[in-house]
Amino acid sequence: MEQRRTIVTEMQGAAGHSERALCRWLGFHRSGVRYRFRGREEGPLRARLRELAIEHPRWGSPMLTWRLRTEGWPDNHKRIRRLYRAEGLAVRRRRRKRVSVPRVPIVPATKPNERWAMDFMRDTLRGNRAFRMLNILDTYTRECVAMEVDVSLGGDRVVRVLERLGAGRPLPQRIVVDNGPEFHSKALDAWARTRGVQLQFIRPGKPVDNAYIEAFSSRVRDECA
Repeated sequence: MEQRRTIVTEMQGAAGHSERALCRWLGFHRSGVRYRFRGREEGPLRARLRELAIEHPRWGSPMLTWRLRTEGWPDNHKRIRRLYRAEGLAVRRRRRKRVSVPRVPIVPATKPNERWAMDFMRDTLRGNRAFRMLNILDTYTRECVAMEVDVSLGGDRVVRVLERLGAGRPLPQRIVVDNGPEFHSKALDAWARTRGVQLQFIRPGKPVDNAYIEAFSSRVRDECA
């Protein structure tokens, strides 16, 4: 489009013909020659896209688009996908989902209810039926603030547990979680934004980044086996 506009402009200056006549002779549409890009600055959108990719390393373009739209960004999915690729944020799907952005180190807690950690445990009953256990730990006091057990625990159930805790004690500023699908769910993400809680995701395949809850889960297995 820009090349056609340049050709018409140069021929106007050299031959003195009108734009209408030149477009007719060259077979160009006047609307394309006269069009001027009126897009807005993409810098803030790029910056927010990278922030979300760091916060949610398992999210691809569709989930990031959903989050941006809930925050009020008017850009459509095509622009967000283009910037997503241009920033090199595409998630590789071979062995483990990863994203090519640096991880922010987790700052230690300095007081109670400042940072919690969540993780799931899985075991089998005598009748070979599997069950899951959601453990929530205060990383400063090492207090187990919740332990939820059921055969199925999804993102909505995690939200209900956190809501129940919030009714009786202050919610933390941050919650450290792994990259399981329950912690990347829309329900938990919407709850965290509404409550002002930051979800801190560990590096994929690095449970040592959530060492407090891993140590607690190990003790639970030893004492309850």
